[in-house]
Amino acid sequence: MGAAVNSSSPSKASIIVDFFKHTPHVDFMRWRWFFVWVSAALVLISLMLFVVRGFNFGIDFTGGTIIEVHYARPVQLGEVREALRKVGFERAVTQYFGTSRDVLIRIPPENGHGASKLSDRVFKALQQKDDRVQLRRVEFVGPQVGEDLREQGGLAVLYALIMILVYVAVRFEWRLSLGAIIALVHDVIITLGVFSLMQLEFNLNVLAAILTIIGYSLNDSIVVFDRIRENFRKIRRKSVEETINISINETLSRTVNTSLATLMVVIALYLVGGSVLSGFSLALIVGIIVGTYSSVYVASSYALMLGVSRADLMPAKKEGEGLSTRP
Repeated sequence: MGAAVNSSSPSKASIIVDFFKHTPHVDFMRWRWFFVWVSAALVLISLMLFVVRGFNFGIDFTGGTIIEVHYARPVQLGEVREALRKVGFERAVTQYFGTSRDVLIRIPPENGHGASKLSDRVFKALQQKDDRVQLRRVEFVGPQVGEDLREQGGLAVLYALIMILVYVAVRFEWRLSLGAIIALVHDVIITLGVFSLMQLEFNLNVLAAILTIIGYSLNDSIVVFDRIRENFRKIRRKSVEETINISINETLSRTVNTSLATLMVVIALYLVGGSVLSGFSLALIVGIIVGTYSSVYVASSYALMLGVSRADLMPAKKEGEGLSTRP
């Protein structure tokens, strides 16, 4: 009899297949308070990291010197970096500029050294490796420009959150709008916390990834909220918590499939994209994982805590609807 029971029990593979083929029945809202506190702790730790460790801003935000050089033959970036390290430019960032013969070098600002002196030192160091290298251009980004970029980047994130708040409030309901904004702020702060903890370079590429994360996470939340509204109108005998649970479960396979497909692309970009794209792709990896979690637990949980109800999402009755037409 024991063998018969074991043979009829589902395997792990069949459970996974069943998850993607059929609607699961996970009681997400039962654990909402636990995950709310976990999220609050992660956000608090990230904010403390901002104060204690700060950010490792790149040249885009701190200013510096940009040098473009041309080689007569294809050159490896590792050779260029090694030549720069020998003369004291350990923090120099190198990348191809169109072809493998053109290299763009970014050097952080150094006290007492102007752009002309830095470019001369760099050019002489590169000539020791290859005397046919040509200096194409030298540009200097001042600290004031970098500070302006930091301010503009922060305003871009702020404006994006405000526009999303207004859109979701008009499209759905203000409680759902606040839940979505809390989830987006949660995703951005935790992603920035990872960069602060690891002291990874924060540049314009990472800022672009942050804005991408906001849009990606919002898309997941909108899908869940749309199903919540639809089920509020179809399911009348379930409580608000049960209806939200049903809605999350019905959209869960879509959320997981989309996140996994996107993660595979971004992980490949992180592994083969080189140092220039590593910050961008890592920010997306963290943001997708955190955003998928927040669209399930943070956005819906806070909407429920704010008191969203079936009446808030039901269509308003037209004037005279339901009145008797008999004389």
